[in-house]
Amino acid sequence: MKKLLEGKTAIVTGASRGIGKAIAMKYAEEGCNIAFTDLFYDDVAKATEAELAALGVKAKAYASDASNFEDTVRVVDEIVKEFGTVDILVNNAGITKDTLLMRMSESQWDAVINVNLKSVFNFTKAVQPTMLKQRGGSIINMSSVVGVSGNAGQANYSASKAGIIGFTKSVAKEVGSRGIRSNAIAPGFIITEMTHKLTDEVRKAWEQTIPMRRGGQPEEVAKVALFLASDLSSYVSGQVIHVCGAMNC
Repeated sequence: MKKLLEGKTAIVTGASRGIGKAIAMKYAEEGCNIAFTDLFYDDVAKATEAELAALGVKAKAYASDASNFEDTVRVVDEIVKEFGTVDILVNNAGITKDTLLMRMSESQWDAVINVNLKSVFNFTKAVQPTMLKQRGGSIINMSSVVGVSGNAGQANYSASKAGIIGFTKSVAKEVGSRGIRSNAIAPGFIITEMTHKLTDEVRKAWEQTIPMRRGGQPEEVAKVALFLASDLSSYVSGQVIHVCGAMNC
């Protein structure tokens, strides 16, 4: 049986660990070649690169500052030369610098907006010529439930993730006639390295706010990303799919 993404190439930003890595692994399992980025080409990135290659696909890690437009253009050019095409873009790179607005510094605001939101502009604009030329592609942007409903102590993060939703919908309307789809995923409370830093009490309190009474797994987000990358979602564009256990519905 033919794999869902056989022969395709995906760029996944911030994919050395967490949700990004889960998406890259799921894509590779379905035959997709993977170019992934992170801020540094370190031991973690090298290990992820090896894990992906072990699945029988072409995989390469790239050091990239996703918030820097010129650096993004450079990296995408390198990827296109190495892989020949870009069929899927997953804008996953993101950071948090949580604090109440009254205590938030300008640098905390700027850092989150630049990494979370400007990076989506940077990579989408950089891959657009390739996707327009081949008249096809799937762009998947990682938003968040807090980009829809907001959250105290996360004004910068919420603003960045809400901006991603507006960007996603606008791009879908701009490039739909060229066979390019643009969608967003809004994860809820997902169990990653970031949430492991929370105390058990805080995690349990979060879980009580979720109707399914548990946090999600990165692989559960990856399955939705697979759907959006594949032809299973060939008529789905401009949408925000929540992966939150009914936390925000």
